[in-house]
Amino acid sequence: MRRVAGKRSYDDPCGVARALGAVGERWALLVVRELLHGPKRFGDLSRGLPGMSQNVLSQRLRELEAADVVRRVRLGPPASTSGYELTERGTLLEPVLFALATWGSRLPLDTGSDAELSVDALVLALRTTFDPAAADDLRVVCELRMGDDRFRAEIGDARFRATRATATASAESAAALPVPDAVLTAGVGTLRALVFGARPLADALRAGDAHLTGDRRRAARFLACFPRPPVA
Repeated sequence: MRRVAGKRSYDDPCGVARALGAVGERWALLVVRELLHGPKRFGDLSRGLPGMSQNVLSQRLRELEAADVVRRVRLGPPASTSGYELTERGTLLEPVLFALATWGSRLPLDTGSDAELSVDALVLALRTTFDPAAADDLRVVCELRMGDDRFRAEIGDARFRATRATATASAESAAALPVPDAVLTAGVGTLRALVFGARPLADALRAGDAHLTGDRRRAARFLACFPRPPVA
């Protein structure tokens, strides 16, 4: 791990202090959050963090690279371009982000803000609020389409798993996957309202805010597996 010139240090040998020295700067862990489900281009990272200037994003990426948390990678097709992904050290932060998200979901929302969740933040919220008891014996594969982002969301054996569908996946690997039981297309705000805001799926479909193909009943059961945590 390289030392970044001018970066503040806690001068404390505690593991917590050393961890914060690597990822404790403002926005750093949110950059990691945006990369939890796969690599992204700089522009996609910036869109997922609209309150963060591109200059600050560039600085945080340099610091996270120096800390061996993220690395540059070539992405494509259709067009080959550079992007960022988590390193092996960076992926070890996943349970840390998971615990923080679980803890933070029980804090009161800022009612004065109209900011929306990013796609990756919403998927992380699904992972942290999944209720095995609500799922019961449900087995379902849903494809969630939010703009250019697609996630394969699976519930089975009272477990939830979500993976990003990438354009680089081979035709062979894609063909080996079971066909989704339902494909739900909606904006992040609509999907958030369906999952956490108690908006009926039928209402969103009728209003044209969502589009669904496949098994409507199982899709509705899927959406009911993520109860909003009570505010502590």
